[in-house]
Amino acid sequence: MKKNTVDIITLGCSKNLVDSERLMRQFDVLGYNVRHDSENPDGEIVIVNTCGFIGDAKEESINTILQLADRKKNGSKLYVMGCLSERYMADLEAEIPEVDKYFGKFNYTDILKEIGQEYRADLRLERSLTTPPHYAYIKISEGCNRSCSYCAIPIITGRHRSRSMNDIENEVKLLVDKGVKEFQFIAQDLSSYGIDRYKEMKLAELVERVSNISGVEWIRLHYAYPAHFPFDVLRVMRERDNVCKYLDLALQHISDSVLSKMKRHVTKAETYELIERIRKEVPGIHLRTTMIVGHPDETEQDFDEMKQFVSDAKFERLGAFAYSHEEGTYAYDNYFDNIPEEVKQRRLEEIMYIQQGISAEINRKKVGQTLKVIIDKQEDDFFVGRTEFDSPEVDPEVLISADTKGVRVGEFYFAEITKSTEFELFGI
Repeated sequence: MKKNTVDIITLGCSKNLVDSERLMRQFDVLGYNVRHDSENPDGEIVIVNTCGFIGDAKEESINTILQLADRKKNGSKLYVMGCLSERYMADLEAEIPEVDKYFGKFNYTDILKEIGQEYRADLRLERSLTTPPHYAYIKISEGCNRSCSYCAIPIITGRHRSRSMNDIENEVKLLVDKGVKEFQFIAQDLSSYGIDRYKEMKLAELVERVSNISGVEWIRLHYAYPAHFPFDVLRVMRERDNVCKYLDLALQHISDSVLSKMKRHVTKAETYELIERIRKEVPGIHLRTTMIVGHPDETEQDFDEMKQFVSDAKFERLGAFAYSHEEGTYAYDNYFDNIPEEVKQRRLEEIMYIQQGISAEINRKKVGQTLKVIIDKQEDDFFVGRTEFDSPEVDPEVLISADTKGVRVGEFYFAEITKSTEFELFGI
């Protein structure tokens, strides 16, 4: 056990990562040595920030807690926070009592009180970044008012709550002063930003205001909802050079039958129209989306519609996952999980096979182009970077020979694309 050391392990999404970074900053000013995702978490305090969204994520969180509980030393403290403990706190307390204390998703700062320290409210906008120092995630809201059949997020997070624009602007300014150039706007539902606080959708105004801040080079938008889409943000994206022509738009399905069962409040025709309008208003935009296969009662015909949709829409970025039957959701209470696991996996593989071909074709078209690239790291024989069309961790990367002159980590570089694969570009 390393005295005066805090290990924080973050599981799940980038929204969890922001919470970890805020907590790390609090420990940092208290004089602790703070480590994130250490290969050997052996601090006197170990904190697991859990995910509780779907089955695989819950299993990973529980396995991590069990492993750390087995390794716990006399005198060390093991705390658990985040979505899993928010959702299943009583069960976890009963099943894994080796954990010293469980905290939810919103009271995690009480960990400081637990060890006899005070939370520093004056540092609430400050974070110890775990990302490369040139980019950061900005959580603009928390919670979700949607009622999608399959989704446990509203159970965990509660209703949608927007942060104030002033708060977000001040946070961005602090990060710019530390050298951050690229900002990933994240939320469970970007489309609803501002409705609760300002009584109207304010995403476009927020993006515009942040794009006016000197030093903000790129803003990228994640997790918009298709119903009641904030179309005015497309004008900002089109007009502002530092707003990336990139949008993460979670669509989930295309069959009217499944969309209705999913309680998505959007139709197949409206979805096609939405994509057409977005691409018309923002030429060159790259769309990322997600598909769910195996929702209860999804027929082969429904799945064939999804395959046709993916082939038609040619999303620049697409991920997919198999339906998970989550306690407390509408689907859990009202539908049978009647699609066999092997069918879900077969459908998942089919969708990703189609997308692999689309991704290869899209990347091939970039060969010969000169693209602005941010360099994230140097790895083996390459500098590894991304274009404005690529979000960290999930999207294609641009590989540039480490021998190339004038290339530095954290800086922008104009690269001529010379070669492509399904998920990588090579540049000089």
